[in-house]
Amino acid sequence: VQEPEEKKIALELLETEQAYVNRLHLLDQIFYTELMKEAKNGKTVPEEVVKMIFSNISSIYQFHAKFFLPELQKRMEDWSCNPRIGDVIQKLAPFLKMYGEYVKNFEKAVELITIWSEKSLPFQELIADIQKRKVCANLTLQHHMLEPVQRIPRYELLLKDYVKKLPPESPDRDDAEKALEMIFMVAKHSNAAIAEMERLQNLWAVYQRLGLEDDIVDPSNELIKEGPIQKISTRNNSTSEKYLFLFNNMLLYCVPKVIQVGAEFQVHLRIDVDSMKVQQLNDMDFPHTFLVSGKQRTLELQAR
Repeated sequence: VQEPEEKKIALELLETEQAYVNRLHLLDQIFYTELMKEAKNGKTVPEEVVKMIFSNISSIYQFHAKFFLPELQKRMEDWSCNPRIGDVIQKLAPFLKMYGEYVKNFEKAVELITIWSEKSLPFQELIADIQKRKVCANLTLQHHMLEPVQRIPRYELLLKDYVKKLPPESPDRDDAEKALEMIFMVAKHSNAAIAEMERLQNLWAVYQRLGLEDDIVDPSNELIKEGPIQKISTRNNSTSEKYLFLFNNMLLYCVPKVIQVGAEFQVHLRIDVDSMKVQQLNDMDFPHTFLVSGKQRTLELQAR
């Protein structure tokens, strides 16, 4: 007898979950535990660093090993008399918010592994030693750490497929659809965490180029556009190279530094967007010119 399609997918969910729990066990019970033990002996790296690398992997491991996997196994054993997984996945979904922290921390974690492997030979050797073990299957710690980042999208795909294959009259239909909706929200939540992290990293990079001026550094700002611009001097009819950063709330008029120590630009003028006026000019000598005026000053600028 051919197994129904939805059961095949449910079994695939169970099999991948089992493999995933093994991977989490490796991360939490082997890598984290052994690195932590060595850190406590003061031999490799500070304990804080190990904690920062592994973020909240322990909670994630405990949740999957002690709760989700056993529940899923029970469901699959009872499949013949009670073919459903939607209710279990609904219980799982809210807990997947735990991943937000792990995902947000992932890039920093990988960076820390690189930095401390260079700084501390014992740290590097211990990781290499664990990676040689059979359980690691010739893959690096970084590779294993990527697994939780990819797990939620995997649930989403499997469940989408499961819902698609369910016969209309299946007793699991309502639950499975609701579960899919919940997983979708969590996936969005975790993507939003990544996007927010990238936005802040880019913003910080811009602030560094501007020399970290106190009144400019604000995490809620959003960079909209940046680029070179020519400043027109009406006195002697010449232009000089300047640089603009347009944020959601301010325009920064900058001068590129000749000697770039620390910062790349010096901020000459800050114009707040809410009192800023922009007016196009039809200047025969200088095409693509416009006026930008703030409270203090008006600038005549020429774009490329």
